[in-house]
Order: sequence, then C-alpha cells, then structure tokens
Amino acid sequence: MAERDLEQDSLFKEIDEDLRQEHYAKLWKKYGNFVIGAAILFVLAVGGHQAWKAYDLSQRTKSSNLLVGALKAARTGKTEEAGAILAKLADEGTAGYALLARFNQAALLAKSSGPAAAAEAYGKISDDGEVDPLFRDLATVLSVLHDIDRGDAGQLSGRLIPLLRTSNPWRHSAKELTALLARKSGDMKRARALFRELTDDGSAPPGIRARAAEMSAILGG
Repeated sequence: MAERDLEQDSLFKEIDEDLRQEHYAKLWKKYGNFVIGAAILFVLAVGGHQAWKAYDLSQRTKSSNLLVGALKAARTGKTEEAGAILAKLADEGTAGYALLARFNQAALLAKSSGPAAAAEAYGKISDDGEVDPLFRDLATVLSVLHDIDRGDAGQLSGRLIPLLRTSNPWRHSAKELTALLARKSGDMKRARALFRELTDDGSAPPGIRARAAEMSAILGG
C-alpha cells in the first residue's frame, strides 16, 4: 500500500511538473516577444544614456576650449580673433558656455567699441527671457553701469527698481548705482540716504561699503 502511495505521489508530481512546463511554455509563447522587446529597449536606453553622456562631455569640452582660446586671444590684444571665437561659442556652445560667451562679448565691446556698445549687449542679455533671472539681473546691473554717464538717470533708475528687493543677490550693486544716478540727477538727499544705508549694511560687500562711505563723506552724509 505504501509503495502504491509513493508511486501515486511520484506520478502526481510528474504530471504537475508537466502542467507547469506547459503553462510556462504557453505564457512564453504569448508574451515572450514582449519580454524580449522590453529587454532590447532597456539595453538601448542604457546604451543611449551612455552615448549621450559621452557626447555631452565632448561638447562641453569643446566649448571650454573655445572659451579659453577666446580669453587668451583677448589678453594678447587679438580682439578680432577673440570676438570671432566668442561669436561661434555663443551660437554653437552648450547653454552655460554660450551665456558666458555673451557676457564676454559685451566686456570685449566695452574695450573695443566703448561703453555704449557694451551697454546694448548687456541689455540684450537682460531682455532675453530664456536666460536665468539671476544672470538677467546681473546683465541689467552691467548694462546700467556702462550706460550711467550718457543714459537718462530716471530711466536707468527704473530698470534697477526690481533689483533693490532684499531677496535679490545684486541688490547692493543696484543700490550703489541708484545712489550714483540720484546724485547725477541732482537728488542729493536721496543719494546721501542710499550711500548711508550701504555704509551701515553689514551684508554689503566690503568694496561697496567702502565706496559708499567715501561718497557719504564727499556728499556730507
């Protein structure tokens, strides 16, 4: 009797195993292509990611080399060569390097063509909605700085108003320029008050505080 039970158990196990294999075979036949397709997609995705990383690194390296070349040319007085490289980088470089190229283009214009050309170039960066607000505000500061001697004091001051908020990282530079513009327009009371605020502001950069203290002394603030 015991031997018969063992034989039956063995038979049931074989049948169960056969049924499982048949079941898996049917599942594989039905879904195997999807599994293979998913595996292929995974391999392609990993390969594509690695390829993109390599391409991105290559492009950033290329952009970096262009910027170094432009700065070297500018330092050695090769203004036209520097300008040509920066123009190429601004058009073809990766986002960060392209923006750096635009800032350097404006700085180069300040030396080669004068402050008016530089102010215009910085102004274009400031007005570019695709540029990060942090750098747009910096471009506004630099544009006003290069336009301060010839531009309308009221209009320039108006451009700086949004930058005077306490949360803006360029607020001290914007306040210093606003004070200088107030002095230019003859509003000495406002100029003295702004310079005094900067002098007493412990969060202001040392250079700005020192210049503000000097101007306060000159204006009798």
